[in-house]
Amino acid sequence: MRINFYTLLFFFIFINCKTAYKTSAFDEDKLPAKPSYSKNESWAVLPGKYPKDLIQITGDYIEKQADVFYIYPTLFSDRKNPSLNADIFDEDFRKEIIQKAIKYQASAWVSSANLYAPFYRQAHYRIFSEPFSIVDLRNESPGIGAWNLAYEDLKNAFEYYLENYNNGKPIIIATHSQGTMHAIQLMKDYFDEKPLKEKLVAAYLIGIRILPNEFKSIKPMINPDDVGGFVSWNTYKMNNLPKEKWFKGGVTTNPISWNTKNYSEEEEHKGLLFKDGKIYSNALKVEVSDGILWSTVPKIPGRIFLSLVKNYHYADINLFWLDISKNSQKRVDQWYSLNN
Repeated sequence: MRINFYTLLFFFIFINCKTAYKTSAFDEDKLPAKPSYSKNESWAVLPGKYPKDLIQITGDYIEKQADVFYIYPTLFSDRKNPSLNADIFDEDFRKEIIQKAIKYQASAWVSSANLYAPFYRQAHYRIFSEPFSIVDLRNESPGIGAWNLAYEDLKNAFEYYLENYNNGKPIIIATHSQGTMHAIQLMKDYFDEKPLKEKLVAAYLIGIRILPNEFKSIKPMINPDDVGGFVSWNTYKMNNLPKEKWFKGGVTTNPISWNTKNYSEEEEHKGLLFKDGKIYSNALKVEVSDGILWSTVPKIPGRIFLSLVKNYHYADINLFWLDISKNSQKRVDQWYSLNN
């Protein structure tokens, strides 16, 4: 049943979470090849160069007035791979990024912005567990070198984007899970109390806990047309909570109403993106708890299997795909309204 179950949940961006069979310490002399962001091969997506898997969902590229810089979640999880950082030139890894993260997550912002998505030497899933754990980003952690390398790539990619592609357009930051953890630092380095904040449409920082005071000048957005701030949520099945209380106090946006409303009904839900490429509207209702967004079991084919799942982390974006799409368009329009 397990194999069939996770086939059904393909759109959840499933990650194999088991402990690796092999591992190796971070070694600066044995790193995967460094991306060069002046070359198209170092980008998963660039405007005008959308992969066919993305086009299947969004249609052909049409230039927009804003950009979205998207950072994908942890997909480097091969238990037999001893490396702590992904090789972005590995064809299987590249395909996984495109066919999962780009197709089912990043696509949500394509209606409102030109998509930029760099490949980066992300840290292996095992660094979230001992002995490599970097969850608290301790400098003495054995996994901190791998983590810093991943962020270095993203920082280089963002700087190249700013210098060569942006041309003064407003920016959306869109991220999930490991991508969001890196994005927090990116926000602090480039937007928080920085001139570039004026170009920030919104930061969709999804899939980890973010405290309301994480940034100095970038605040949680509490209205659907707010700009210059961030939204965040972590999704679980209704009335379920993680065993550990890591989520407490985190910003929890309602990704259907986009305001301070603590619940939304099915008729308000615009739509989720399923593995069949179809949008299922009015498929779920949500309730905001302390640091957790509760969702009912979505009304999709095979939903009986979903009733067995408590953690909807891998569907944080898919569940609200059309809601995100419409909301990001609203925020871009509002940014231009305020800046013209």
